[in-house]
Amino acid sequence: MYISDNWKDYEIIDAGYGDKIERWGDVILRRPDPQAAWPLEYSGYVDANYIRSNTGGGHWEYNRQLDESWTIKYRDLKFIVRPTGFKHTGLFPEQAVNWDWMRSIVDKNISDDKPFKVLNLFAYTGGATCALAKSGAHVVHVDAAKSIVSWAKDNLNCSGLGDKPVRFIVDDCMRFVLREQRRGNKYDGILMDPPSYGRGPNGEMWKIEESLYKLVEECVKLLSDDARFMLINSYTTGLAPSVLKNVLRVALKDRKCNIESDEIGLHITRDNLVLPCGASGRAELL
Repeated sequence: MYISDNWKDYEIIDAGYGDKIERWGDVILRRPDPQAAWPLEYSGYVDANYIRSNTGGGHWEYNRQLDESWTIKYRDLKFIVRPTGFKHTGLFPEQAVNWDWMRSIVDKNISDDKPFKVLNLFAYTGGATCALAKSGAHVVHVDAAKSIVSWAKDNLNCSGLGDKPVRFIVDDCMRFVLREQRRGNKYDGILMDPPSYGRGPNGEMWKIEESLYKLVEECVKLLSDDARFMLINSYTTGLAPSVLKNVLRVALKDRKCNIESDEIGLHITRDNLVLPCGASGRAELL
């Protein structure tokens, strides 16, 4: 399992009964997590609790007044977090293990001769974008939600990276990839974090089981001769890590690379348990 274990400002204190107790800086939140299928021991104080609705969605109940948003740090990065109406906080801490993996590749291959260009698809609030920009990569950040892209810009500025070469694009990811092909643009690294289901800004339909391979196949055409990585991350229940590995193996059959896949996870402070948080497929091109 790929485990994000270098956090200081974030911690899963406990998890169980379908919930997790998390510390975000000095704020403690209780949120649903269906993977926590064992008893919960924690009975202490929480600042806010996300209450699920029987009809879908839910709401936050607060035990004290919280700021609308606050910041937390990871290594040399800083992010804005806030409780949203969809239970999320704008950051997925488990992804830090992938940020570190990609940064290690950029650090080994970056040069003054030409930029290391990375395409970040379904890029959300820009955790990976900030990490890659910090290591000197030129990043194109694509997401279909304008408000989320705005949050990503704020995160970049929050980390002191506002002057770095990052382009923010609000668009459907497949449509953007096909347009980049026509333009003749190439990338040295490509990552994606696709949803299980979604729609683009003009109603484009996305179902991961039907759409993932086609997108990866088209992305391979954007890889430069000197490309060094591809990364697929998935939170879709039932999509095993081996599926992501197979997708990469088939799509990259003509490229020399090392491909691996596994679950990603986070340590739980109680009893040093590990909470699974999805799956990642990694290809390091040689």
